[in-house]
Amino acid sequence: MKLNTEIHVFSRVRFLDILLFAKHLAVMIRSGITVSEALEILTAEARSAKFRHILSQVLSDVRNGASLADALGKHPRAFDEMFLSLVSIGEASGTLRENLEFLALQLAKERSIRQKIRGAMLYPLIVFVATTVMGGFIALFVLPQLVDFFAAFEVELPLATRILLFVANLMKNYGVFIVAGAVLVFVLFLLTVRSRPVKPLWHRFLLSLPIVGRFLADVQLARFTRNFGILLRSAVPVVKGLEVTAGTLSNLKFRSDLLAVADLLARGTSIADALSDERFSEFPPLVSKMILVGERTGRLHEVLLYLGDFYEEEIDTFTKNLTTTLEPLLLLGIGLIVAFVALAIISPIYELTGSISR
Repeated sequence: MKLNTEIHVFSRVRFLDILLFAKHLAVMIRSGITVSEALEILTAEARSAKFRHILSQVLSDVRNGASLADALGKHPRAFDEMFLSLVSIGEASGTLRENLEFLALQLAKERSIRQKIRGAMLYPLIVFVATTVMGGFIALFVLPQLVDFFAAFEVELPLATRILLFVANLMKNYGVFIVAGAVLVFVLFLLTVRSRPVKPLWHRFLLSLPIVGRFLADVQLARFTRNFGILLRSAVPVVKGLEVTAGTLSNLKFRSDLLAVADLLARGTSIADALSDERFSEFPPLVSKMILVGERTGRLHEVLLYLGDFYEEEIDTFTKNLTTTLEPLLLLGIGLIVAFVALAIISPIYELTGSISR
């Protein structure tokens, strides 16, 4: 039993499990099955041991008289505040099924965004890893052999060959230290940018990058507008909705700015006016103007959900263009490296054979 507990502690709940839970629970409630019976069925059918353990605890709490929102709230690593807010409001207003259906739909959109981002990064990552592995193999095992080979030539070596020999000598004498140092620097860099003092600055820097920054901002804007729209549609108070939405964003700059906007709203400022402040420059004019229209017409949640769809389309377009653009660039880069190495090796051999024939 102790071993199972440790597994539950360190294993993670998949995003897909949460999505399917919301979707299947909504279908069962629509069919007239009680929440307790639905939880029993979902617990038995859960594929993940971690998620099955969580659902069994939720089922036990519900049977003991707790509300579904309170039972789910005991597991914040699986069910975030937005999920809990929608469930709580659904239970209080009698719209639990509708809220779960809408939540499942939005979670599916979030999963789609994640898959598009991963898909766009997959090809460059595969090429980078393959190039790194092959380059490391050549640098550690092939280039050092070339040092002694070309040293026996009594001809003046071309510039490309001399450069290659310099790298070969470097790797022959210090290769292990260079590779170990590169790995160490990479690990230290990751630890540094994830540390509490540096992480906010790093997130601001990422948003300032020319192309990547705009893409990262679009991802955050899509989540902000969609999640905030969902909460407002479910009658969550505006200030509370902003605070909950801020917790769903991964970029600390966006998160802190939304909390600042929520504070301004509590003082009587409108959302559009607050977002128009130059402190919140990562929110484009389109967002503040559309929100202004939504506030004036009383249809803010519809405007936000429209913006969510708009930025999801922007993300989809970017990921498609990224793959299309990077593929020839990566192939060109690899081709140039291969051509340089081939030229550096073949040129002195050609000159040597030419001198012998003469």
